[in-house]
Order: sequence, then C-alpha cells, then structure tokens
Amino acid sequence: MELVHQQQQPSHLLSLSPSPSPSPPEQAPLHPSPMATSSPKTCFVTIGATASFAALIRSALSSDTLSALGKLGYTDLVVQYGQDGKELFDSAMQQVKTAGSSSVNVTGFDLDKAGLGKYMRQAKGGGSRGGQEGVVVSHAGSGTILDALRIAVPIIVVPNPDLLDNHQVELAEALAEQDYVVHGKLERLPKALQDAEQLRQRQKAWPPVNAGVQREAKGLKGILDEEMGYLD
Repeated sequence: MELVHQQQQPSHLLSLSPSPSPSPPEQAPLHPSPMATSSPKTCFVTIGATASFAALIRSALSSDTLSALGKLGYTDLVVQYGQDGKELFDSAMQQVKTAGSSSVNVTGFDLDKAGLGKYMRQAKGGGSRGGQEGVVVSHAGSGTILDALRIAVPIIVVPNPDLLDNHQVELAEALAEQDYVVHGKLERLPKALQDAEQLRQRQKAWPPVNAGVQREAKGLKGILDEEMGYLD
C-alpha cells in the first residue's frame, strides 16, 4: 500500500482541516475563509516595546480596517500589541469574532526577544513561506522604520498622538515626502493601506538598491537626524 505523506500546514491554516490543533495562548485566529487558501499576504502591525499605543491596536482591528485588508487581498494580520496590550487585543478580537464577517486571519503577541525581523520578512513575502508582498504598519520609532526599510517592505508610519514633544508627526511627514513611507493616521488607516499599494508600485520603479544604497542611506539618516536627533 502506498503511503502518502501530508505536509504540515502553517498554524494559521489549521482551521481548514477536520481536526484543528489548538492555537498558542497569545494567538487569536479568526474563522476560516476561502481567502486563507490564496497566496499569503501579511499586514504586520507593531507598536514597539517602549510606549503603549492602544489607539493603533483598536484602529488595526476595526471592522473598516479588516474590510480594507480583505479587499486588498490580505490573508493575515499580525499584531504586536506590547506588554500592556493583551487585554485590549483579546477584547477587540472578541468583537471581531462576534461580527464574524472578516476574511483575514488575525494573530497577536506582546513582545519577541528575538526581534521583529521575522515578522517583517513575513510581510515582505517570498522566501520559504512564499506569498505576496504585504505591508508593515508601525509607530513612528526610527529604529523600527529603518528595519522595515532595510527589508524593503512598504511601511505605514502612524504617529502616536499621546506622546508629546517627540516630533513623530514631523518625522512621518518628512519620510513620506521623500516617498520612503506612507504617513498614516489613526482615523484613516484603510486609506493608508490603499496608499501603501500605490507606494509599492512607485518603489518598484526605483533604481536597484545596490545602485545607490549608501547615497539613499545617507539621505534617510539625514532626515532621521534632523527630525529626531537620534536613532531609537
């Protein structure tokens, strides 16, 4: 008798099998959908490790944002909600599950000591996981912005209005003016996701990265130095 080896599915697709395995405690997958069988496309949302950003978590998990993600072909939303955000994330997920209308699979975690690189690479797509290029939605921390730009994944920078005298708005505006990022606003995140698709197309028309990486890096560092005074 011929034995057929069945490849193990990624955890966010296990809900499609007859006997799904339980998800890790920090994850909250949504209901399975036909979208989950298409080529993966990930939106990674990060608030960083320093300050709380409840408003960004709420905006990312709003029905309008989830609807926009579905329309743009996203299959996965990964939310890094920080050390104080688990209760808010779980509460928002209960509302999403109750609505039951999203085609996007949502997971979340607080912090990862190994860093956020693997989540950004997941949003980048390709590699062993395959999939389409997605987007990173980030607070306006210059370190996070630089990490996303190094990986060359489109990034939406959302300033935190609760942080005073930190020049986050000026930084987001300056980087967006140079077409490095999309300047996102909490109340208009679906619009920012649309803008990120346009940014993706413009960036594909840029010269190859190796053709001027030092020049581009100096230009970016100049903006960060001018607006922030330091890299965090």
